[in-house]
Amino acid sequence: MDDIVDVPTWDKKELTVGELSARSGAAVSALHFYERKGLISSRRTTGNQRRYARATLRRVALIRIAQRVGIPLAQIKEALDELPDGRTPTKKDWEKLSRAWRKELDERIQALQQIRDDFTDCIGCGCLSLNRCSLANTHDELGGHGSGPRRLVEVEAS
Repeated sequence: MDDIVDVPTWDKKELTVGELSARSGAAVSALHFYERKGLISSRRTTGNQRRYARATLRRVALIRIAQRVGIPLAQIKEALDELPDGRTPTKKDWEKLSRAWRKELDERIQALQQIRDDFTDCIGCGCLSLNRCSLANTHDELGGHGSGPRRLVEVEAS
């Protein structure tokens, strides 16, 4: 017997959790988690089943895209909470959100590029004494700044 996939028809105004999962690509458990965190909402039927407005698909898409680029759920929630009446984000809303997150993303990209570039040459001077470390950290001068990967920690802090 073939497995039945819960795929919504185009004329449905509300989706079951299974339909929302199938359409959004998010696991049912993730949808429940998003709901507990206040990122999405549903109504309950008389049989206590969740029903999501079709527009929830766009909210879930925004959540998943933002998560994929490393935006924490708390920040995503704050952004969604700013939408009037909890409405679904529009293209204009997404452009505003992405502009707001751009600086943070650029900083993360810069930090990752720095780590990538330094990764081959140095472990960050904790010091785990690579042969080359004496060139980058003569007389273990960075050891006086504290323990751990000082070069990388100082880059992150600046």
